[in-house]
Amino acid sequence: MNATWEELFGGTPPPGQAAAMTLAGVPAPDSGGGGDADLKADEGPWHQAGNTAGELRTSTTASLTDLDTANEGVGGGTAGFDSSAGLTEILGTWKARLGAVRDECGRLEGALKGAGLQFGEREAATKRKIAAEAPAPAQKEG
Repeated sequence: MNATWEELFGGTPPPGQAAAMTLAGVPAPDSGGGGDADLKADEGPWHQAGNTAGELRTSTTASLTDLDTANEGVGGGTAGFDSSAGLTEILGTWKARLGAVRDECGRLEGALKGAGLQFGEREAATKRKIAAEAPAPAQKEG
């Protein structure tokens, strides 16, 4: 049994209009609802997000180096103080956290750029397929 518009949506379509479906709220091109009905998968935003992750990885790596440099000689300068053990513990936890952030940013850089590349390849393949299946333009008789 086919469900009717009223059963599915609790009403009837506007007078003189057929029931219309939308994808993610974007009306069909001929529905008069405005909006951009073209679905595009662009590599650019994914690549840019990957670059940002790469930049974060680089800055985190530099921060780890700075942290090590800043803590050189701290142990000798604080020998005998109760804070020495605390500083060593804090250094270890910060290095572990920053290392995890660095590693995750490195993973994300590749994953995001890879996703963008796949989207770009699929978009190009779809365009080629549509072009191949399109009817040939009519020839004018001369």
